Amino acid sequence: MAYSTSAPPILMFQPMAGIRFWYHTSADATAAADLSGFISNGYFLGMRVGDVVFHKDSTSDATAMTTHKVIGANSSTGAIDLSDGVVVGSATNTD
Repeated sequence: MAYSTSAPPILMFQPMAGIRFWYHTSADATAAADLSGFISNGYFLGMRVGDVVFHKDSTSDATAMTTHKVIGANSSTGAIDLSDGVVVGSATNTD
C-alpha cells in the first residue's frame, strides 16, 4: 500500500513549545513507513524535524506499533523523512 493523504497522521499532543506527537494507522508495514517521503504531505500538516510519529500497521492485531522520529522535512514538496521504526511493546501474547 502507499500512503494516502485522505488518511493522514493525527496530531495527538502539541506542547506550547517543543516536539509534537503524531499517530498514524494504515495497511502500510513499518518498512514502508521507513522510506524517505512516505508521508508525502507531512510538512503541510505541521510535522517538523524532531517530532515523533507512532505508526500502526492495521492489517493485523498481532502487528506491533512502531515509533519514528521526523529526521527530514521538505517545505516545498511537503514530504517527510522518518527514522527507522522502533517497536513500542510487543504484539505477541503467549498466555
